[in-house]
Amino acid sequence: MSIHENLLGGPPPTHLPDDPEPRELLANGTAPADVAAKYPTSSLAWAQLADEAFEGGRVVESYAYARTGYHRGLDALRRAGWKGHGPVPFEHEPNRGFLRALHALARAAQSIGEQEEYERCSTFLRDSSPTAAEILG
Repeated sequence: MSIHENLLGGPPPTHLPDDPEPRELLANGTAPADVAAKYPTSSLAWAQLADEAFEGGRVVESYAYARTGYHRGLDALRRAGWKGHGPVPFEHEPNRGFLRALHALARAAQSIGEQEEYERCSTFLRDSSPTAAEILG
């Protein structure tokens, strides 16, 4: 038996490849819109835009940014071998952009009364990463 064998029989965790440039630009204060324009596949940039819009009371704008980050993240997960379910650990920093976008989508959906989408995204977040669900709220 391999030390890395999943004893529960589920899929292995998906770890997105590292993409440090957008993360570094955001950490150094570059505007998220500029980062998203330069790196449109970065879920992290879209999640940051969603958070800023939500904090500014622009819920529909937040929803749109979050949905973009979510779909960019799904594309990246599929390229990384994800088959539509299984762990996406928050502990792996490159996964955080997708998980933040998923959380932001749930939050915005709830705010506009889209209950089914809120529940779907909240469940998806908990199933993907209980740690992310706890940390992101």
